[in-house]
Amino acid sequence: MNDQERARTTRSGSVESDGGVVQVGDGMEVPAALARAIDLAKDRKGRDMLLLDLRGISNATDYFLLVTGTSDTHVKAVADHILEELREDGVKPMHIEGVRTGRWVLMDYIDFVIHVFHPAAREFYQLERLWGDAPSHAFPDES
Repeated sequence: MNDQERARTTRSGSVESDGGVVQVGDGMEVPAALARAIDLAKDRKGRDMLLLDLRGISNATDYFLLVTGTSDTHVKAVADHILEELREDGVKPMHIEGVRTGRWVLMDYIDFVIHVFHPAAREFYQLERLWGDAPSHAFPDES
């Protein structure tokens, strides 16, 4: 990594490149807004973060970001933080579900969908198993 790349490295270890695309671990390239969402989820101590690359597998979206909160309140806090900060960056979701209940918040940004789960909901739906053939990148929890 040269000095220019090092300067553009974000907290999540992602590296900005030209064209609004950012490399995250394992060389996976994602939209810059998604890399920002990953950092925002880390800001609020989102757990068990997993990025699924659905390009070529799904026509609905290119990426799923799965995040777990420790309680309904934590799920809502993580989702609210991502929504508010991306909105300030001019990135608005096409559709949102579940913010009021805090069990499973779905934020659809067309190119990527962010799922913030309560642990019981994540265990029940197991999206990572459903999309098990998708390339994935797990982000380590921060202490």
